[in-house]
Amino acid sequence: MSFQTTAARSSRIRRAKKPSVAAALGLRRATSSPSAASPRRKPSQSPKTDAFDEDEKLEDTGIIASLTSDLNFRDVPQYMEYIRSRMFSDVPEKAAGMNSTRVAEVLNLRKALPPIATIAHVDALGASSTRTEREIVELAQAGVLRRVVIPHRGVGAAAVGDGLVSVKDWRRLVLIHPDLNGELKSKYLSVMEAGPISSTVASTAFTPVELSALTAAGFLTTTTPPDTRSSLFAAPGAGSLSSLSTAGSRHAAGSLAAVGGPSASQHIPGGVPGQRPATATYYNFSLPNTGSHMKLLIEARTHLLNLLKKAKHKEAPLDVLRQKWDGGVTGTDEITEKKKARGEFAGILPGRTKKWKQFYGLRFEWILEECVGAGLVELFETRSVGRAVRVA
Repeated sequence: MSFQTTAARSSRIRRAKKPSVAAALGLRRATSSPSAASPRRKPSQSPKTDAFDEDEKLEDTGIIASLTSDLNFRDVPQYMEYIRSRMFSDVPEKAAGMNSTRVAEVLNLRKALPPIATIAHVDALGASSTRTEREIVELAQAGVLRRVVIPHRGVGAAAVGDGLVSVKDWRRLVLIHPDLNGELKSKYLSVMEAGPISSTVASTAFTPVELSALTAAGFLTTTTPPDTRSSLFAAPGAGSLSSLSTAGSRHAAGSLAAVGGPSASQHIPGGVPGQRPATATYYNFSLPNTGSHMKLLIEARTHLLNLLKKAKHKEAPLDVLRQKWDGGVTGTDEITEKKKARGEFAGILPGRTKKWKQFYGLRFEWILEECVGAGLVELFETRSVGRAVRVA
C-alpha cells in the first residue's frame, strides 16, 4: 500500500485564503453583540466619575446651605402646618413587606401622635430665630398658639420637649376626650385661656380628683419626677439620699428626728390630717401621647447621627444619606420591575427597613430638618456631589 503526500496537506505549508468580496470592498460582517464591536478596556483605563468615596473628605466650598431657599411662608402657623403634613411617607400600596396588622399599627400610631411642632424644627425653616421667637410670643398672647414645655428633655436648641401647638387643635383634643366630663373640660380650657403664655399651672387651680383625671388623660404632667420608694421618707426638698443617711446617724434610732423631723408625717399615708406642704405644686400643660412623640424624635435623631458617624469623616452627600435612611428599598421604576420579573435582586421591601420597623415611615427630609434646627448637623455645598451633610 502506497501513501501519497502532497504539499497541500502538510501542516507546515498553508494556502493563503482568498479575500472575500466584503473584505475586498472594505466591509465587515456585523458582529453578533454590541460588546464585540467595541474594544475592551482594562478596569484601570475606565474614565473617572464623580462617585462618592467615603475614604476621601468632601471638598467644602465654604457656603453653608439653607433649608429655606424653596419656602415662601409668611408666618409660624404655616411652618407648623408644613411640618405636620410632611412628617411621614405614604404607606406603599403594594410590595410593602407589612401585613394588615402592621399597617394598622403604623396608621394608629400616626393618628395618636399629638400635633406638636418643635421649636428647633420651626427655627430650621425660618429665616431668623429672633424674629420667629418674637412672632411666637405675639401669637401666644393672641390665643393662636400655645407653647408646650416638658422639662429634662434636652437643653438649648436640642430640647425635644419644647414645642408649639395650635390652640384650635388643643381645644379639639380636650373636647373629644372620652375620659373627661364636660365640666372638667370647660374648667381646663378656662384655666388655659387665663394664662396663654404660661406653660405651668398651680395645683390649687384644680381639685385632687380633677388633677388625677387630667394627669391620667395626659393633659397635665408633674414638673418633677415622682418620688421613688427610697425618697418617700426623706426630708422635704432633699435632692438625694444624703440627708436621709445623715439624719439616721445624728439622731437616736426610733426617734422622729431620725426619719426627717416633724415634717416627715407629710410623706406618710395617714399622717397629720389637713397638713399640706408649704410650697405649692405645679403641673405642666401637655397633650396625650407626648411621650411617644418625644421617644420617636429622640430615636430618629440618634439614628441619623449614627449614620453620619459611621463615615470616616462624619459627612456624606445628601443623596447618599437619604439612601441609607430609606434602607435601599425596592424601586418602582421600569428597570426594577424587569429585574423582579427575572427574579434578580431589586432591593428590600420597605417593611424590613428600620425606617418602617422602628420609625413608622418617618421621612428623611423631616428628620434632617429637625437635626439641622437642633444644631446636631449642618448642610454645606460641595463642588462635586452637590449638597452634603456633616456632624456639627
